[in-house]
Amino acid sequence: MTLRGPRSTDTRAERILSLLTHYQPLPGIYDEILDGHGEPREHWKPVLASLADLGPRELDRRFAAADRYLRDSGVFYRVYGDQTGAERTWPLAHVPLVIAPDEWRSLTAGLAERAELLDQTLADLFGPGDLVRDGLLPAAAFAGSPDFLRPMVGVKPRGDSHLWLYAADVGRGPDGRWWLLGDRAQAPSGAGFALENRLAMARSLPEIYRTLPVERLAGFFQALRAQFSALAATTDSRVAVLTPGPLNETYFEHAYLARYLGFLLTEGADLTVRDDTLYIRTVSGLKRLEMVWRRLDADFADPLELNPRSRLGVPGLVGALRAGKVTLANALGSGVAEARSLLAFLPAIARARLGRDLQLPHIATWWCGQPIERGAVIADLDSFVIAPAFGQTVPGVLDDGPVLAGDLSPAARLKLAEEIRLRGSDFVAQEVVKLSTMPVWRDGYLEPRPFILRLFLAKVDNRWTVMPGGFCRVGDRIDARAVTMQRDGRSADVCVLADGPVDETSLLPTPDKVELRRSSASLPSRSADNLYWLARYMERAEATLRLVRALGDQTGAGQSMTGDGVRRIIDLLGAWEALPRDHIITDPAAVAGMVLHGRTPGGLNALAQSARGSASVIRDRFSPDAWLTITDLVALTEKPPPGGSDTDIFDQADIGLRIAAAFSGLAQENMNQLAGWRFLSIGKRIERALATSRITRQFADPKAGAAGLDVLLSLADSQITYRRRYVMVAARAPVLDLVVLDPNNPRSVAFQVERVSQHLKALPLHSSDGRLNSAEKLIARVLVDLQTADAHTLDARQLLAIEQRLMDLSDEISGQYFTHREAEQPMSADSDEIQ
Repeated sequence: MTLRGPRSTDTRAERILSLLTHYQPLPGIYDEILDGHGEPREHWKPVLASLADLGPRELDRRFAAADRYLRDSGVFYRVYGDQTGAERTWPLAHVPLVIAPDEWRSLTAGLAERAELLDQTLADLFGPGDLVRDGLLPAAAFAGSPDFLRPMVGVKPRGDSHLWLYAADVGRGPDGRWWLLGDRAQAPSGAGFALENRLAMARSLPEIYRTLPVERLAGFFQALRAQFSALAATTDSRVAVLTPGPLNETYFEHAYLARYLGFLLTEGADLTVRDDTLYIRTVSGLKRLEMVWRRLDADFADPLELNPRSRLGVPGLVGALRAGKVTLANALGSGVAEARSLLAFLPAIARARLGRDLQLPHIATWWCGQPIERGAVIADLDSFVIAPAFGQTVPGVLDDGPVLAGDLSPAARLKLAEEIRLRGSDFVAQEVVKLSTMPVWRDGYLEPRPFILRLFLAKVDNRWTVMPGGFCRVGDRIDARAVTMQRDGRSADVCVLADGPVDETSLLPTPDKVELRRSSASLPSRSADNLYWLARYMERAEATLRLVRALGDQTGAGQSMTGDGVRRIIDLLGAWEALPRDHIITDPAAVAGMVLHGRTPGGLNALAQSARGSASVIRDRFSPDAWLTITDLVALTEKPPPGGSDTDIFDQADIGLRIAAAFSGLAQENMNQLAGWRFLSIGKRIERALATSRITRQFADPKAGAAGLDVLLSLADSQITYRRRYVMVAARAPVLDLVVLDPNNPRSVAFQVERVSQHLKALPLHSSDGRLNSAEKLIARVLVDLQTADAHTLDARQLLAIEQRLMDLSDEISGQYFTHREAEQPMSADSDEIQ
């Protein structure tokens, strides 16, 4: 056997040429890989060499692994207008964009200058108004923006900055020069997705990320976290991320960044303003907040002073800002900086305020609110892109955003020209952008596609820090004039090369500076509420699956559909609304299929969807494994098995039970046993106690006989214990003692009630002087009822009384900890997460 020698340079060059067989940039378009002579650019050669060394087959395998990592990590986005509201798997473009060090230095200098100019401009627009007074900016060029919020005029932001985060969309012109395409100052998105892109690509192409001096991203987030934490002035205050909620297209990013940076993920309902001070509702009372990273549009932030239809904001937030008691990143009204109309005036503003032209130019823009510009645009309409001056659309005219006037029909062009003549201030005209191209991997080859690069800056210690990477959106079509994740775009990692070796940076503190602690912070009430109900939905799903399995066991043992045991199972499923009220009993598989895949309120699909809904709003507290168990249960309910046989249907019930057991195991073994875990456990125990009591009433009915008791033991998963304890057929009193009253049986009602009692004593509102609060009094009564009950005389009336008190207990827990029906007093509490 002969050893294989090193690959020759000629062979590598041939492999690179093979990868570029289909790589044909359009004439007059700048390409990232190839120069004007068709030769690879110097800083791309190591990347191309690494790709060539791996070969097409290995690259396909690596890229599939990157997609699998993103899918398993739960990375998703939503498409607005999609009626299903479905989560879309993150579309990764598998080849990174590579930027040379000298280009990066030029970009960062221009972006920092622009961010500072925009911050100064916002301070003037909401402050003294010198730009209007000096004739540098017409008032109508910004006052028409929906983000120019009149209640914020004269409000000086805490921290003396309107912008703490800024993003810019940039692209190259045909000459290779970078141009700014648009500003993002409202609530810039994409930084979290950029971080996930890096993690996925570093896993799939470690050769590139280990050998090339690629700048790390963690340092940027480290500086951001330090700055935001410093703005949360008091020692007990936390930084909160304010999200619109799980239906937002970038909700994953909100949850991911909150978890990555150690911030609280909150919605408007989690927060309240008292005496112009912002608080978060926690299970231990109100906790003050002084720093909020806002990820919802400003207009929705306060229904009292801004948009009264908003259900996403915090009533009184503007008052807290006016009083200077909270810092918002970014300040309300900062979205004005995104108005395209400003682009027409920023060059003059820069010369007047900075004494020079902007280092990073933006695409030529003419605001049609001025007579001369409006006339020139109408006269040469076909040469321009016509775009909304404010926002993303002009209703009734530009419903889908900017249009290339030359592509419109003659009638549409005439209509557009008339609209510009009548309401010119709503429009801008911009030069047509020809985006440069970068490589994407398609069918074993590299092909060019247009891209837009979004870069992120954070204000740290009064200086602008640029994230050494970015969020790159790549089009699926070679002739795309616009690239968006909402339509057909993909996202690529951005590798910024350094001049020398790159230091390893991590968000983790050095070992000698780690502050030891065994709790994180107060648990938000909404998180506790959703953990509680998540557990209840999952436990109810397990009980429903056990009923379906019992149905299969009964009919499989030869009992007919009219037999007593089968009828009782079906009646209970009907009472739980797992079956339609008007269902017709045909055969066991049909009943099982209706329960598993039907759309009834109490069916498995509804329970699984509700569980996922509860989990989705506490995504920052879930690991991918815990989330996947829930999504697997939902997937199980979406469609019947391909075979469709009786065996296949009932096998699905067994699979569902294993999924539910996996979730329960993850919660029990991997979740820190702090306040959140206790609410999850309380929800599980209450629901299990209720379900066990209900099936006991159904199958311990004296009319059900020994056969009903056997079903009860099976549903309570207590058959083995009973057989070992009593060498006899099922008898009513021993079965009731085991299933209801035995505190040592982990499936019994008594066991659940004892555990609930223990958890309630460990929660924040437990009094240290021994007095019981209202929830503890209720559970104590249930516990006494069970401890004093006699299995020989236990009847349905007593079980119903226990169920009623458990339901009253659920209401009491909700009132005390979730809705704060009683007075809220600040106390200490823990939070946790499923690892």
